[in-house]
Order: sequence, then structure tokens, then C-alpha cells
Amino acid sequence: MITLFCVGAALAYVIWTIVCLEANVYKATGLKVPIVRLPIDSNNVIWILLQPHVWKVLDILPFDWSSYPRFVRFSRRGWYFAERARIHEEIGHVWALVTPVAINIHFADPDAIHDIVKRRGDFQRPIAELKLLELYGPCISTAKWEDWPRHRKVMATPFNETTMKSVWDESLRQAKGMLRSWAASSIDGIPSYQKDTRALSLNVLAATGFGKKYDFCASTEPQADEVGGYRDSLQTVLDNIILLMLVPFNILCMLPGSWARIGKAGISFQKHMVKMLEDETAALAQGKPGSGGIMGSFVRAADTYRRESATDSNFKATRKGLSVDEIFGNLFVINFAGHDTTANTLAFGVLLLAAHPNVQTWLAEEISIVTGNSPIETWDYKALFPRLKRCRAIIYEVLRLYPPVPAMPSIASNHAQIVEMGTQTLNIPEGVNLTVNLRAMQVHPAYWADANDWLPSRWISDPAPAVFPTADQIADEKLVLPSKSIFFPWGEGPQICPGKKFAEVQAAAVLACLFKTHRLEVKKYSGESDSVAAKRANDCSNDVDLEMLVRMRDADRVTLICREA
Repeated sequence: MITLFCVGAALAYVIWTIVCLEANVYKATGLKVPIVRLPIDSNNVIWILLQPHVWKVLDILPFDWSSYPRFVRFSRRGWYFAERARIHEEIGHVWALVTPVAINIHFADPDAIHDIVKRRGDFQRPIAELKLLELYGPCISTAKWEDWPRHRKVMATPFNETTMKSVWDESLRQAKGMLRSWAASSIDGIPSYQKDTRALSLNVLAATGFGKKYDFCASTEPQADEVGGYRDSLQTVLDNIILLMLVPFNILCMLPGSWARIGKAGISFQKHMVKMLEDETAALAQGKPGSGGIMGSFVRAADTYRRESATDSNFKATRKGLSVDEIFGNLFVINFAGHDTTANTLAFGVLLLAAHPNVQTWLAEEISIVTGNSPIETWDYKALFPRLKRCRAIIYEVLRLYPPVPAMPSIASNHAQIVEMGTQTLNIPEGVNLTVNLRAMQVHPAYWADANDWLPSRWISDPAPAVFPTADQIADEKLVLPSKSIFFPWGEGPQICPGKKFAEVQAAAVLACLFKTHRLEVKKYSGESDSVAAKRANDCSNDVDLEMLVRMRDADRVTLICREA
């Protein structure tokens, strides 16, 4: 009887799924765009938990990604990376992915993207889907359009030029520590460059954003308890973010083994945020300068919120500050978006540079000429950062191929919306999802020459001669910034990431410090040629996962060696 019931329930679920899918397909036909059916919605909780294990099996099968049917390919979370621009080349710049739950229109057209991004009131973030990001409270990523400016003002205030100088100085200090560690491992190789870039990025954010200064510690070095607790809890949260979004901390703590450790890490990180807010509040109350970073802005926002709520009966309509829960929510987003994104970008960058020694030479030429003989301790942010154009070209090319967030979701809001795309006019009903396929735009052969090749020189115009360039020739080079409709790894329009320059300054300082005096190479296997080792590194960089952000699945399978130039 039980078996019969289970079979009947499963059959009913399948029939209901097909009915809902075909109903949405019928609605989507009115859009007059190509349609791809997907039987399982990407936000189905059961599928979110199961699909990583399914794809572990599919990944080891001897089949190319393109050989799988579309409904199989698009069932994978983060399919954007492996798909590149293939689907848009095959069926057009706009198409609809239809599931039993929703209709999602995917765009890879510059004019349409420009229109969508600028009309943030008409195409708002899908708040219901992004609610999972409220791990610790409401935040800028989940704020409604009318509420978003309040979060943005508080978040953007600390990202000024004074902060950028601190980012520069701290990034150089951390890079020097990392370089010492790497140079000391010149025989066996760097144990884990990906973990090291994460440690560096965390330390820079902790120092400049929260006034917590730590010396660089390599992944293999013992760490003090307080530092380790902060680092370990944050890293455990980031590594298990999907699970933590789906299962409450307290429930995880009651489960056995690693699940309890993950739940405790989630609680521990919240305690760290509480302590940072309390310490900053106490310091400012005593007339002390506090950390001078992001926490100061949050404390002032909390004070404003308290005063508004105490004096204004209608403060919800006019409020300017942030509640404590909103502060914790935004603190988490800053750590999530400001730490892991830059860390992963640096990890991709150093691996690709190791695989392309000619690019290292090209980069080192600029660093040598721009910095001269001055010691790193004297490098001035305002004088040097604008001149390190090749360093920024490296960053941009990494972000072009490996954008941390490969797609930007939105939803047609207020009423039905019209999008003009060449001679085609799309009438998009209210509530229909839209996705700007950033990954496809940044590797689409219609907009990029040698689109799938890593070529940082594409970002430099008026290039200096390849042999013995002079200081004037290097100075005359210009950094090319393409249309914001085909390159926007930090987003675009009113909701562009406030930490964009923070990331650029940090990454440029780290690259300049590393490659001023040292070079990276891939540690070769016995009898392995340079070209085979380089291919192995490139294969590693293209083997990514995307639970939340693009990152290498197993960076440590390629060992890097750091040698003095």
C-alpha cells in the first residue's frame, strides 16, 4: 500500500510538473523568442542539494559539455561558465528558459542590456530569489528599489580616496608577507596559492574596513586563536554558503560531524560582527577615532536609525539609517562580495601569469619603469596606481573570462515593460524574470577578437615597443575601456558595486609587489614540457564551480614555484 501511494504521488508530481511547464511555455510563446524547456527549476531546493552530486558523475564521463542536451546543460547551477556564448550564437541574442515555475529571458545584446541596466525602476532585482542572501539580515543586495538608496549611501561613504590609500598600503604590506612565504617555498612550491590569496584579501578587508590588522599567514602556518576564529568562521561560512542559506544554524549545530562545525561557524561569525559593532560604537562614544573604515559608517547609520525611530512616528517612510539587522546583513555581504571575489580574481591571475611567462615579462617591464629603484615601502598610491595600466589590464582580462558573478538577474516590475532590440520589440509581462548574461557578453566572438584566449594586451592601446620600451613609451600607453554593455563585471548603472575601485587598487598593488622582483612558474612533472605544463594550468583555471561565485574547483592540483627574477 505504501509503495503504491509513493508511486502514485511521484506520478502525480511528474504530471503536475509537465502541466505547469507547458503552461509557462504557452505564455512564453507570446514573447516571440526561441524557447528552451527545463523540467527542473534551478531554485528547487531538492535539486540545489542534489545537482552537485549528479554533476560530479557527469563530469567524469568522456563527453564534451556541448554533447549534452540543453535541458541537461541548463539544469546545472552556474551553467553560464561552461556554456560561454554558445547558446546565444546558436539561437540568438535573446531567448527564454522556461521551467515549471518561471519564465526567464536571457539577453546577450548590448543595446538591450544598456536599456535594462539603466531602467532599474522597471527591471528590479528579484528580491524573492535573493532572500537567501539575508543570512544575517536584510542587505543592499536584497533591498527593494525604494529602499536601496538608503543602503547604498551608507555602503558607499567609506569608499573614498583616503580609504583607497589605506587599501594600497595594506595590500603592499600583505603582498610582501605573501611573497616572503612563497619565495621560501621555491623548492617544493607554494602549498596553496588560492588559500593564500584568500588570506591576503581577508586581511586587507579586515584592516581597511574594520580596523583589525593581521600579519600575513600562509595556509600552512599556525595562526593565533583570535585570528584563526575570525578567519576560520568566515571561510567556513563562505565555503558552505548554500547549505547555510537553506538550513538554520541551530539545526546544523544539532547534526553530527562537519554539519555541526558549519553551524557553529555561522554563529561564530555573527559574534565577530556583534563585537566589531560594539567596539566601534564604544570607541566613537568615547570620542576616539574608531577604525576609520566601514564600521564607523555603520555605527553612524545605526545611531541615525535609533534617533529616527524614537522621534518620528512615520520613520519607515523617511528613514535614512540602518537597523542592527541591516548592518549585520550588509557586513556579511561586504565580506562575501569584497573578500572572496578579489581573492578568486587574484588566484586566477597568478595561475594564468605562471602559465604565460611572456605576459609576466610584459607586466614586469611596466612595474620596473614605473616604480624605478624605490623600495616598496615608499610606493605612493596617488603617484603609482594610475600609471600601472598593465597591472589593471591583467585584472580586467581575468574578470572578462572569469567574472565572479556571471549573470545579473532582474524582474519586470510595476507593469509590463517594453525592450527595444534592433528591429525587434519585446513586450515583457510584469513578473517575468530577465537575466543579463554577462559571461556570454564577455566572450562573445561578435564583440571580442580571440574571445576565448587570455590576452591582457587587448586592454592597452598605443602599446610601447615589445623590446626595450622607454619610460615615455610606457607612459603613453592607454588603458582601453570597452562599452559598458559588453564588459561589466562589477555591474553597471545605478547599482554598480561600490567596492569596484577597492578591488582594482588591491589587485594592482599585489601584482606590482609580486612581479617587481619575482616570477612565477608552473612546477613541471618529470619529463613534462613547458607547453604541456602551461596547458595543465590553463585546464585548471577553466575547471570551475559556481555555487555562489566562480572559483577554481581544485586550484592546488597545479603547484606554482616563486623565484627571484
